Amino acid sequence: MKIFCCALIACLPLVAFAYPIEVEKQLNGAEVSVTTQEVDHNMGALLLYNYGQTEAECSGVFRNGPEAPRTRKVVLVPGQSSNLTMKFARSIIKLRVQLTCGLK
Repeated sequence: MKIFCCALIACLPLVAFAYPIEVEKQLNGAEVSVTTQEVDHNMGALLLYNYGQTEAECSGVFRNGPEAPRTRKVVLVPGQSSNLTMKFARSIIKLRVQLTCGLK
């Protein structure tokens, strides 16, 4: 029983960083998959993968409450994956990302 309680307490900090991430996608013909990632209490990321046959140009606008929106951009060649990451000054309660992609 003691081992179970210790294991439960050890896993507690791993659960404390969970926050919701909302992604509004506008792909405009680009074949891009999007996966959200919670990196830290004040850092979030999107993992993008281009499974299409042409280059895709993507732009993500990250919003965290009262802080100013910040934009990250990437150009993905076919078969390439990339991360769009953003670190905020405050802890994230709910992260909203507006992702816009298009064919290049």
